[in-house]
Amino acid sequence: ILQCCEIKRKRDKLSRKEAWMLRVQVSLAALVAVSLVVMLVTPKSYFGPISSRVRGLFVPHTKTGNPLVDSVAEHQAASQQAYWQYLHILCFLAPMGLFILLFRFGDSSGFLFVYALTAYFFSHKMVRLVLLTAPIASSLGGIAVGRIVSWSVAVLLGEDVVEEEKSDSKKKSNGSEKPKSDVKKKKDKKSSSSKDSLAGITAIKDGFMEASKSTEGKIVKAIAAVIMLGSLYMQASTFKTYSWKISAGLSNPSIILKGQTREGNIIKVDDYREAYWWLRDNTPEDARIMAWWDYGYQITGIANRTTIADGNTWNHEHIALLGKALTGSVEEGYQIARHLADYVLIWGGGGGDDLAKSPHLARIANSVYRDHCPGDVTCRAFGFVDRKGTPSAMMERSFLYNLHSHRLKPGVMADPNKFEAVYRSKYGKVRIYKILGVSRKSKKWVEENRECDAGGWFCPGKYPPGLKEILDKKKDFAQLEDFNRGASDEEYQKQYFENLNNPQLAKQRAAVKEKEERKESKPSVSNDEKPAKARTLSEEEKIQIYSTWEDTEDTTLMWEIVNRNSVDDLERWLQADPGAAWLRSADGRGPMWWAFESKNQDIVTILMKLGVPHTDRDKNGHTPVDLLKE
Repeated sequence: ILQCCEIKRKRDKLSRKEAWMLRVQVSLAALVAVSLVVMLVTPKSYFGPISSRVRGLFVPHTKTGNPLVDSVAEHQAASQQAYWQYLHILCFLAPMGLFILLFRFGDSSGFLFVYALTAYFFSHKMVRLVLLTAPIASSLGGIAVGRIVSWSVAVLLGEDVVEEEKSDSKKKSNGSEKPKSDVKKKKDKKSSSSKDSLAGITAIKDGFMEASKSTEGKIVKAIAAVIMLGSLYMQASTFKTYSWKISAGLSNPSIILKGQTREGNIIKVDDYREAYWWLRDNTPEDARIMAWWDYGYQITGIANRTTIADGNTWNHEHIALLGKALTGSVEEGYQIARHLADYVLIWGGGGGDDLAKSPHLARIANSVYRDHCPGDVTCRAFGFVDRKGTPSAMMERSFLYNLHSHRLKPGVMADPNKFEAVYRSKYGKVRIYKILGVSRKSKKWVEENRECDAGGWFCPGKYPPGLKEILDKKKDFAQLEDFNRGASDEEYQKQYFENLNNPQLAKQRAAVKEKEERKESKPSVSNDEKPAKARTLSEEEKIQIYSTWEDTEDTTLMWEIVNRNSVDDLERWLQADPGAAWLRSADGRGPMWWAFESKNQDIVTILMKLGVPHTDRDKNGHTPVDLLKE
């Protein structure tokens, strides 16, 4: 459009004002035409919805409304450490170059300016997009270095003085050649106030210019030039060394790691590659491997085996089914796995292994299979209950936990009638199980019902009839932007964001609810049998919690519960974790102080029954009773 306007401007010899009017008129007409086309085509579902990945560029990480997108670490915001890691000294040079552009603004400078702002905005929103800043950071850094070097060299060679004299003589000659009428017109255009405001700045500038021409000024400039050149040389040497170092680190295979034993010996951890080679050498060529999608490409590329999902699996419902199999009960996971796979590969060994990721897996599964975590959209009932790694009841009975902790934790063993442990890597990073009782009927059905396009590049999968009962329970996930399909799930999205904004309370509610359900499902005990006692804290545990003064998410949540007098929420929390009654923040206050301060008699009574004292003093020497008097 702009090119057509430019051709018409040159052909008709339009003035600048007429050219701008033409551009505005044509742009408005084009905008109206495009809007009409969009309005006509949108109801026909021609346009796809904006993906949650794109939406993640404009909302905080972990809050896109899509648990699958929120689970990916690469979608989190970039930190200062990430910028320094990939750009190093350019973090300082690029802003200098951007500042220099403002004094020589034109078409090329405008392009670099817009590019810089756009790249920084999107890279700051998503760490994987830091790559976008590399070209513009290099360009702006080069501009800054070029100006510094050119000025320094000019000062040392004395060329800056010659340039200044030429510019002064040129100004004088131009001033003498101008007729008096032109000078008078320019003076009339300037108001007296603008003269006064610029007079001070001009005087300071002229003073510096005159001082720099003196002998002392030349010496100072020469010293500054030497210092800047020396600093640039040192930084350049450091940057070169750092670039080679990080290039080596990024070039090394990510599946071969360097580790350290308890004795301090440096070792090479090659568990992942060896596990993939074991699959390649010890499984049939048509073997199907069930693993979380993170490792799909590695299994396909290194082991040359079919995987259930990988990084290119765009089907949200399929990823949810995989998550349901891994985080559901052993029986449920087995019934899914035997229809889809021949082997199960689990990442273990701590750190970012499958068990650490599993709360995200459960949350993704629940976004499609709402019976997975009923009444708990973020599946807070699935996870660890303390910092010691104690699993929740739901995690403990899961398919993943039993295979991950097989023979590693007391009482945990994979069902020998369903699984056979066939491989464990040297350092325990990978475990592989053979699925017993694989449905040959389902495997044959999938092979016979595979449909591919003409080139065989695209083969949409079909689930075997054996999974119909499970698939009938799914509800296709509707993200916030699915405006074309008429699909919406407002209640799910509402609960999802509520739980994300108050995760601790959601977790406590889920734990209490699961405890109540388990209690109801237990058979009634006979008169001779005694019901199991609720968990009680030892005196040592109470002292340890009560003597720890720190501001945490738990203390903040406790203050909110007490302050709004949420007795039911407090009782649920204390049933799941009695130690919460003994929490204390950094100022030495805890729920007893806050209850007295808010005059919440019911909460005071609950805490006193648990033995929480009301006569102890906080950091400032105040007891809970003192706050009541205030």
